[in-house]
Amino acid sequence: MERFVKKIVDLMMAESLFSWQGGPIILLQIENEYGNIESSFGPNGKKYMKWAAEMAVGLGAGVPWVMCKQADAPEYIIDTCNAYYCDGFTPNSEKKPKIWTENWDGWFANWGERLPRRPTEDIAFAIARFFQRGGSLQNYYMYFGGTNFGRTAGGPTQITSYDYDAPLDEYGLLRQPKWGHMKDLHAAIKLCEPALVAADSPQYIKLGPKQEAHVYHGTPHNDGQYLSLNESLCAAFIANIDEHESAAVKFYGQEYTLPPWSVSILPDCRNTAFNTAKVGAQTSIKTVGLDSVSVGNNSLFPQLRIKSKLGSISQSWMTLKEPLGVWGDKNFTSKGILEHLLVTKDQSDYLWYLTRIYISDDDISFWEENDVSPTIDIDSMRDFVRIFVNGQLAGSVKGKWIKVVQPVKLVQGYNDILLLSETVGLQNYGAFLEKDGAGFKGQLKLTGCRNGDINLTTSLWTYQVGLKGEFLKVYDVNSTDSAGWTELPNDAIPSVFSWYRTKFDAPGGTDPVALDFSSLGKGQAWVNGNHIGRYWTLVAPKNGCGKTCDYRGAYNSDKCRTNCGELTQAWYHIPRSWLKTSNNVLVIFEETDKTPFEISISTRATETICAQVSEKHYPPLHMWSHSEFDGKLSLMDKTPEMHLQCDKGHTISSIEFASYGNPKGSCQKFSQGKCHAANSLSVVSQACKGKNSCTIGISNAVFGDPCRHVVKNLAVQAKCSPPPELSTSASL
Repeated sequence: MERFVKKIVDLMMAESLFSWQGGPIILLQIENEYGNIESSFGPNGKKYMKWAAEMAVGLGAGVPWVMCKQADAPEYIIDTCNAYYCDGFTPNSEKKPKIWTENWDGWFANWGERLPRRPTEDIAFAIARFFQRGGSLQNYYMYFGGTNFGRTAGGPTQITSYDYDAPLDEYGLLRQPKWGHMKDLHAAIKLCEPALVAADSPQYIKLGPKQEAHVYHGTPHNDGQYLSLNESLCAAFIANIDEHESAAVKFYGQEYTLPPWSVSILPDCRNTAFNTAKVGAQTSIKTVGLDSVSVGNNSLFPQLRIKSKLGSISQSWMTLKEPLGVWGDKNFTSKGILEHLLVTKDQSDYLWYLTRIYISDDDISFWEENDVSPTIDIDSMRDFVRIFVNGQLAGSVKGKWIKVVQPVKLVQGYNDILLLSETVGLQNYGAFLEKDGAGFKGQLKLTGCRNGDINLTTSLWTYQVGLKGEFLKVYDVNSTDSAGWTELPNDAIPSVFSWYRTKFDAPGGTDPVALDFSSLGKGQAWVNGNHIGRYWTLVAPKNGCGKTCDYRGAYNSDKCRTNCGELTQAWYHIPRSWLKTSNNVLVIFEETDKTPFEISISTRATETICAQVSEKHYPPLHMWSHSEFDGKLSLMDKTPEMHLQCDKGHTISSIEFASYGNPKGSCQKFSQGKCHAANSLSVVSQACKGKNSCTIGISNAVFGDPCRHVVKNLAVQAKCSPPPELSTSASL
C-alpha cells in the first residue's frame, strides 16, 4: 500500500499538479470510510488507521490529507463527512475546516429494484444548509453518473448503469432541472464568497420555532469593491426547516416568506438571490428512438420517454454454442466444495462445478411410491446459481447468501450434477472483504433418498473456470468463422448459453448511443471488442413508487423511488469513441433461451424542454454585480428571466405550449388558465425558434398585462430537434 500511494503522489508531483506547484490539487485522501469498519478489527483497526495517516503525511505532498468518516483521525488529518446532509457535522478539532466529501445526490441501483431519485429541491436545501452553518467545501457524489463498463459493477448485483441521478447523466447530458438548479445555487453561494471568507464564523439569529438565520459579517477588501450593508461585507442564509408549512419572518427590518424545507440566500443581507425550493431551471425530457410514447411510472420524474417503432439492429446474426460444464484442458478435480473466487481469481463471473452420483432402482421406486422428488439443498449461496441435471436446466436461484432447495429429476444409474456459480459484481464495502467470498458455503446435499441424504459436500468435484467463448475471445473483432460461428436462422429454436454476433452501422450525428436489450435475458455484451457490461432483464416491483414526490423532509434512498413495474435497466451505453461509421461488431453472450433479433440501437437526446417562472421569481444571478452593492440597490426591481436550452447541436424547432398568465399543470400537462396573454406563443416563438438556447423576460412589459392585480407566470413547453440531416434518420 505504501508503495502504491507513494507512486501516485510522486506522479502528481512530477507533473506539477499540486496547488503549491501551480496545479489544481488542493487536498488528498487516504482510506475511505474506514471509520465505519475500524472497530471490526479491534485494536489493530486504530493501529492501522494511525499508520496510514502517518505514512500519507510522510510522503511530503505539501497539501492537506483528509479521511472521510473518520471521527478519530489524528490532528494532522482532516476528518470529513459523507452523507445526504452534513450541516450538523463538526470535525474532531476546532482547527479543522468543515468539509463534505460525499454529497449523495442519488443512490446505487440494483438489478430487480426500483430506481432511487433525490429531489432537486432537497439536495439544494442540504447544500445551502451546509454553507449556512459554517461549511467550507462540498463535493458531489456523483456529479457525472457514468457507466460500469466491463465487469466493474460492484455491490454485488449493482446494475451496469452508474447514472446515480447525477446532475450530468450517464450519457453526459444535463439532467434538468437538477443541473440548472445546482448551477444557480453555486452562483448564489459564490456571490456570498467575500463575506464567507472574511468572517471567522456566522452570527446565529433565531427567527421562529423552526426558522433561523446565519449572518456572515466581514471587513471589505482594501479596494472597497465589496461594500454592502453598513459599509461592510454581509451575506445571510435564512432557513425554514419546517417540513410542512411556509413561514414569514422578519430579518433586518424586512419581511421574507420562506417555503417549507428551504433556505434563502441573501448575498447582501437584503435581497434574495436564490431559494432552494423555488426551481426556475428548465425540465428536460430525454428520448430514445422514433415516435414518442410515454412508458413506465414516470409521472414522478418525467425525464425520459421511450420511443416506439424501433427497428432491430440487425436481422443477420451468427451464433456459437457455449458448452455446458467442462470444456478445457485446464479443468481440475478436487474433493469438496472450493470457494468461488479462490478458484476463478476473478478471471470470469462463471465457475462450473461437476460431480456424478449413482441412483439405484430402490431410490426411483421410493420416489414414485411416495410421490416425492429429491432436492439439491445448498446451505448458502451468492449471487446466482444454475443447476443442471444430465444436461438439462433444473432451476436457477439468485440472492446473497441464501438457502437453495431445488427439486430435481434423476434417473436410474449415473447422473451428472452440474452447478454454475455466477458472480454479479464483487462485494465492495465492509470489513473482511477477503473472507466474504462467493459461490457456496456450508453443506451441499441431495435429499429425499431411501437411505437418507447424500452429502455432496465431500464428493469429488471437477472445476472449470469461465466460458470457452471468453477464453477464446470470440468477442474480439478479429474472431473468424474458424471459431465455429454459424448463421442463425430467423426461425431458430432458442437455446440456453449461446453467443451471438452481428455487424451494424452507427447512428448519424454526435448524440450518445445506447442499445436496447429488453428482449434478452441475462448475459454480457461487447462492441468492437469493448465490454459494455452485464445485462439482466429483471423487473422492479410494481409498488413502492408513488405518484408524486414530496421534497420536504429528510431524504433516504427509499424515498421518491421510480420505475415500478419496469426493467431496472433496458438501455446500455456505447461510447461514441468505441464506434466506427459502419461495420461495428456486436457480440452477445446470452444465458437464457432468448434470441437477439429484437435488439435495437438508438441515440439519446433531449427532445422536450419545459419551464415555468413567475414574475415574482428572483432576477437572474448574472444581474448581480459587486460594483452595484452601494447599499441602496434593490435587485427585485430587475426582471426575472426564463432560460431554455437544447443539447449541443440541437435547436428549438417548435413551441408546443406558451402561456403568460395563470397556466395550470406541469411539464407535458400544461393548460391555459383564465388569465392568458394572447401573444404568449408568438413572443416565445420569436425569441426561441431556430436557436439552441433563448432567454425570455417575465414581465408585463414583454407580454402586456392580461389580468391586473394577478401574479403572472410564464409556462413554456418546447421541442428540440437535431440538425435537419439527422432529424429524419431512423434507428438501425
